[in-house]
This record gives sequence, C-alpha cells and structure tokens, in this order.
Amino acid sequence: MNEDVRLTAWVRGKVQGVGFRWFTRANALQIGGLRGFALNLEDGRVQVVAEGPRAQCDLLLDWLRAGDTPGRVDGVTEIWDTPRGGYESFAIR
Repeated sequence: MNEDVRLTAWVRGKVQGVGFRWFTRANALQIGGLRGFALNLEDGRVQVVAEGPRAQCDLLLDWLRAGDTPGRVDGVTEIWDTPRGGYESFAIR
C-alpha cells in the first residue's frame, strides 16, 4: 500500500495570487518524500503533481481538500498513475 505513485490534482477556487503554490510546496516538503510541482493554469486552477509513497500523496491530497490552505478551495479533482520520475524535489512552476 505504500508503493510509489503519481498524484495529479487540479484545484479549483480562489487559488491564484494568494500564495497557494508556495504553501503547497512547503506542505509537500514538510510531509517529506514527495517530488513534483505546483503550477498555475490559465483557467485559474492550480495543478499539483506529486510523486512518492502513496501515504504521503494521500496526506497532500487531504491537505488540499481540508480548506486549511491560502485562498479558497472549491474542489479538487485527482487522478492516480505510476510515477514517471524526473523530479529532484518539489518545485513551484
């Protein structure tokens, strides 16, 4: 159950211009073991890609949905996949 996975999440709401990506990165680093990025999309959403152990990705997804984030999260859509690699740490793009 703790195999490495790839989580891709799209976060809707007031999530741009409020430090959301920075706090997402800080939280991912605090959870530990995650690599990936947070990226503003042109349609106002933030895309979060995280690779690492399933348990850590679940913690990040729970945080994204919990409402304890900057701005306002109206919803999160996610997909799970196998890791693709290529990330050295968790970055803001």
